[in-house]
Amino acid sequence: MTRVYLDHNATSPLRDEARSAMVAAMDVVGNPSSVHSEGRAAKMLVEHARVQVAELVGCLPTQVVFTGSATEAAALAVAQKERHGGRFVSLPTEHDCFLAWDDEQVDDGSFALRAISAANSETGVLAANGAVCANTDLDQAGVVVCDITQIAGKLPVVYSENGKPSYMILSAHKLGGPKGVGALINFTADDPQAILRGGGQEMGRRSGTENVIGIAGFGAAAQAAKRDVESGAWERVAQLRNILEKTLETEAKTTIFVGKDAPRLPNTSCILTAGWKGETQVMQMDLAGFAVSAGSACSSGKVRASRVLTAMGYDDELAACAIRVSLGLSNTEDEVLRFAEAWLQKLKKHEARAA
Repeated sequence: MTRVYLDHNATSPLRDEARSAMVAAMDVVGNPSSVHSEGRAAKMLVEHARVQVAELVGCLPTQVVFTGSATEAAALAVAQKERHGGRFVSLPTEHDCFLAWDDEQVDDGSFALRAISAANSETGVLAANGAVCANTDLDQAGVVVCDITQIAGKLPVVYSENGKPSYMILSAHKLGGPKGVGALINFTADDPQAILRGGGQEMGRRSGTENVIGIAGFGAAAQAAKRDVESGAWERVAQLRNILEKTLETEAKTTIFVGKDAPRLPNTSCILTAGWKGETQVMQMDLAGFAVSAGSACSSGKVRASRVLTAMGYDDELAACAIRVSLGLSNTEDEVLRFAEAWLQKLKKHEARAA
């Protein structure tokens, strides 16, 4: 039986548009920093992609800084903290690329640069009812770097009426572009101070020869993703997600669908079943031909309870019993129902063993 991929929040399959753009970019020989014709041709690809990404997120092309990943973009944003109170803080539900830089475990409310995700990767729950997080009260709390990695390409990037964040980060491979390229969006009046220093590429904001092939794919994916969002393509995905949850609810009476009653991404279902370890479910579904992910995280081979779920109030034992199903535009109702049937069969076996 053909395998079914249901882990789009981890990475989304490469779009045809991105693949075509990357293949074409492979034949462009010049270095984008060179001034001859070949170099200018490569530079043109980079700048065209910069416009495409800017149009997806609603910013100026000059505000887009290409990086090697969203993780690098996060590090570049955090490196600007001296301009914003000298401290960086993030919620326990944030991605590790932010938590690794936390100055303090407890936020005392003083002026600082703060990380806030527009949508949580594990649960799909949106912040600020889907609006990208605006800067907080500058007299009290500080400014915001907003992670839009999960909403970009799935929902319109809509800004709060209170304004835009100071920085945003996103990644190509979450929206059908290649792995290994991301971007920092800088809404401040000052260019970010580079953490990678050298040749002064990206207008001095990030040194290192640009990944022209990856950037071309990023731009093409961003353009295609924008078109899909505007056409309402993700509404069908939301319907599939709802079909999945309703089907599981018929027999999984004690299963919790985390964030179900909150505004969330159209494609994400966090499924929590007490006593059934998330990593066990992932392995069982993998053997059955379905790729999903666990709500728990692995570090050096040690499985931990999801810190996102524990931060939401679930105890460690329960927080270790979640899986995430994240759908994509290519998934079908037949695939969703096949997954539901396979998962329910495994649930019955689990309940029989536990009885």
